[in-house]
Amino acid sequence: MVFIKAHMIQSILLQAQPGGNWSMLVMLGLMFVIMYFFMIRPQQKKAKEQKKYIEEVKRGDYVVTIGGAHGRIAELEGDTFIMEVEKGGRIRFSKSAISMESSQAAAKKAS
Repeated sequence: MVFIKAHMIQSILLQAQPGGNWSMLVMLGLMFVIMYFFMIRPQQKKAKEQKKYIEEVKRGDYVVTIGGAHGRIAELEGDTFIMEVEKGGRIRFSKSAISMESSQAAAKKAS
């Protein structure tokens, strides 16, 4: 009986493939590559588009801030701008506060 158990354990150990860790590392590497292409790369692309959009805004453009303020750009000063809201109100914002998606959607509605 003991001989049968020892023989079974020995046959199980012989069936284990040497180098099995390499396949595990390859699978882990593939997971990171897939995660890069589905998560990290699109986020970097979106950030690049946002930066380009902010650099291209000009006086008179209709924008929406990330806080939800709507208005037209009255003045541009370095990395800030002054937004003109209803009834002549003017508010200073940082250019990084401009929401590209909201501004584009609001501009399409206004057109």
